[in-house]
Amino acid sequence: MGKKILVIDDDPAFIRMVKLALIQKGYEVFSAGSGGDGLRLLFTHRPDVVLLDVVMPGMDGWQTCSRIRDVSDIPIIMLTAHEKAEDDIVRGLEHGADDYLIKPVGTKELVARVRAVMRRSELPSPQGGGGVTYSDGFLSVDIAGRKVMVNGERVRLTPVEFRLLALLMQNAGHILTHRQLLEKVWGWEYLNDLDYIRIYVWHLRHKIEPDPAKPKYVITEPGVGYYFHKAD
Repeated sequence: MGKKILVIDDDPAFIRMVKLALIQKGYEVFSAGSGGDGLRLLFTHRPDVVLLDVVMPGMDGWQTCSRIRDVSDIPIIMLTAHEKAEDDIVRGLEHGADDYLIKPVGTKELVARVRAVMRRSELPSPQGGGGVTYSDGFLSVDIAGRKVMVNGERVRLTPVEFRLLALLMQNAGHILTHRQLLEKVWGWEYLNDLDYIRIYVWHLRHKIEPDPAKPKYVITEPGVGYYFHKAD
């Protein structure tokens, strides 16, 4: 039996296109035209990946994403319109999405992204020595325990955000290029998607930095990449 994909979208033509493309690659595909129906199929079929449209009647994509995140860490790919892409991407991250695709989307790109998020979800979690990996009184990160504390309160990172932070921390003080980050965190399918890093770093900073506009942990090396700075 192939891996299972759940598509939640109110556009029948899009669902037909997605089903055809994924079934041809050996996936089992289930579909729903609303968030409520999608949640019911989620519990019934336990899919491996969810493709979730932003704009739907009734329960929209944001609400549906939050409901899924309340019960599961399954990879979620949000589907958004091109003209609102960046705002939707940031909002999707806030609700726990792992990735996004901008409509209209080609079948090759769709299949590649599904494979990529599925592969990432199966990778072992970043590991570190036991106990606290880093702590300076404001930020505390235990990589092995997947625990991030900011100013004494636990902060929830998405799996991708955590992998990004862990990779930067494990190479603290060393600049990682855009290409290195894209390959190690997202996969080779994303090597040309520099906007991914910019958006995810922006969102990560808003979760862990005292002042995201003046970051002290995740530092930009202009035109090259980023590095993690251990606060004094």
